[in-house]
Amino acid sequence: MSKKLTKRTEDYSRWYNELVVKADLAENSAVRGCMVIKPYGFAIWEKMQAELDRMFKETGHENAYFPLFVPKSLFEAEEKNAEGFAKECAVVTHYRLQNDPDNPGKLRVDPDAKLEEELVVRPTSEAIIWSTYKGWIESYRDLPLLINQWANVVRWEMRTRLFLRTAEFLWQEGHTAHATKIEAIAEAKQMQEVYAEFAENFMAMPVVKGVKSDSERFAGAVDTFTIEALMQDGKALQAGTSHFLGQNFAKAFDVKFTSKEGKQEHVWATSWGVSTRLVGGLIMTHSDDLGLVLPPKLAPIQVVIVPIYRGEEQLHAISEKMDVIVKELRAKGISVKFDGRDTYRPGAKFAEYELKGVPVRIAIGNRDLENGTLEIARRDTLEKQTVNQNEAVVFIEKLLEEIQNNLFNRAIEYRKEHTTEVTTFDEFKKAIKNKGGFVSAHWDGTEETEGRIKEYTKATIRCIPNDAKEEIGLCVLTGKPSTKRVLFAKAY
Repeated sequence: MSKKLTKRTEDYSRWYNELVVKADLAENSAVRGCMVIKPYGFAIWEKMQAELDRMFKETGHENAYFPLFVPKSLFEAEEKNAEGFAKECAVVTHYRLQNDPDNPGKLRVDPDAKLEEELVVRPTSEAIIWSTYKGWIESYRDLPLLINQWANVVRWEMRTRLFLRTAEFLWQEGHTAHATKIEAIAEAKQMQEVYAEFAENFMAMPVVKGVKSDSERFAGAVDTFTIEALMQDGKALQAGTSHFLGQNFAKAFDVKFTSKEGKQEHVWATSWGVSTRLVGGLIMTHSDDLGLVLPPKLAPIQVVIVPIYRGEEQLHAISEKMDVIVKELRAKGISVKFDGRDTYRPGAKFAEYELKGVPVRIAIGNRDLENGTLEIARRDTLEKQTVNQNEAVVFIEKLLEEIQNNLFNRAIEYRKEHTTEVTTFDEFKKAIKNKGGFVSAHWDGTEETEGRIKEYTKATIRCIPNDAKEEIGLCVLTGKPSTKRVLFAKAY
């Protein structure tokens, strides 16, 4: 298969799909709408998972695991949540197969093995978790309850795209219980900050923190706090959400606690999650026509060494010299791969590691060995530099930090260039159609107006930014009074 990619400017969607497959991140599976995450793609997710898990635990959360299946009656208990996910639910109705007497060698559902109650394959876990919390919470001494789960969920999507939207995906979901409304809101906002810090400091992906409009918030939530990122094609990506659930789920499952004053009260709740969609966001924020461009903090391989040699003697001499540098780099926590394969030429290896987005590539040949030098190439700018071998470790350590910062700054600059303030609907339509990106506009606060704007332009309110300034204006569509600008965009 050719490794050459379609150019982003020609067909962004095709470029993305080709890159995911050709860089060995994932592929479509035999199950409609589901993906196989290949080792290199899973290695990126593992690094994301490790950093997020550390951050969750530093904020007092513990991991647990809850069942994949949710009894239908439990799923229905919180009406808004059930209605919001109903169309995406996979449902188990039988528990056994049997030989089909009419078709030898084939199986059929055993009609006598029908479940007494149908089971929903979790699209999200609020129902099963809150039915469990009822037995865990009795007193204010049991609160706050701060639980996170790493799991898979199923949402029966009709249109799927690797990592961005699949019928089954991996994620984490936090579910917390609190004694007061103030504590629960603080928790939801804290996790929005954790997500933003991870996105910007590790993914090098700038995000806007804000609150969802009523029509865009999570089903069953009182408020949804979001982080929104901008991809290179001018579309927005909802990268993570944190929900203040009020007492909706506590009331649905009768989860009460005895307060310090001896009163029985319903607890206050939050839930929050990010998924393997972040891998898609990472790809679309930084990558180019040659392949992946990965921020060093999340790259499975941060440094690759490609020896250029003739014969086993030269390879042995290069390997011996580089072994010292490899050990020094690994001692500093830098992941290194030495590619001594004799089945590929150096040029093919260079192309492979460009495609896979390895941040730093070292090339060393016999002449470099004699001169005590290395050729070091950086993936983000494709620049090359000759460096003294004795200075290589310090140079690479600083270079990885520089690449991480450069990717973030480059993405920030793109977002600035693709954020447009408008005052009229003609300006709004022109910006969405011709420029894309975020469009900052006044909105009258009604779902009807939001729906009409979406119908006319396919743009939705991504969020009401946390830092939105009070500003008297007129709704871009209706001309009615407005006090804040909100961010619109077409989105994934």
